[in-house]
Amino acid sequence: MPAVIGTTGLGADATRAIAALAERAPVIVSANFSLGVNLLLGLARTASRALGPEWDAEVVETHHKLKRDAPSGTALAIARAIAAGRGVDYDSVKRHARDGDIGPRAAGEIGVSSVRGGDIIGEHVAYFFGGAERIELAHRATSRSIFATGALRAAAWLVGKPAGSYTMQSVLGFEP
Repeated sequence: MPAVIGTTGLGADATRAIAALAERAPVIVSANFSLGVNLLLGLARTASRALGPEWDAEVVETHHKLKRDAPSGTALAIARAIAAGRGVDYDSVKRHARDGDIGPRAAGEIGVSSVRGGDIIGEHVAYFFGGAERIELAHRATSRSIFATGALRAAAWLVGKPAGSYTMQSVLGFEP
């Protein structure tokens, strides 16, 4: 039976259990099933690869005032996609927010900032800053129904696939 799993913050035990399941069934795990967000992930990775580390990269995410985690799992996924496009380990180049006298921006750094307020479902912007130009890749969710729509598309895509671990990037054609 195929499995579609949507969550963030999985511990080591859960990750191992999902890997064991993927040995017997096709599985998609995603922090976000929005088709638009997953397109944004692919575009951010492609843009990062094309522009290179000379371009500064930042991710800014905005959510409702009741959201407990920061940065969001989706913001982290975007930042990891940017790092993957550059061929670097995200944990070695990440900078979550800034405060105080932090000095100049480090070369190759990928920044992530969080904003909380109101009833915003979710907004994510990946910025790429070059000399005399800026690129912004953005996604704004105005209904939570988009997550169900994406999960249903993922489930339909999984039908007939062999056992293994898949991603929404596979569903959208960014990965085999």
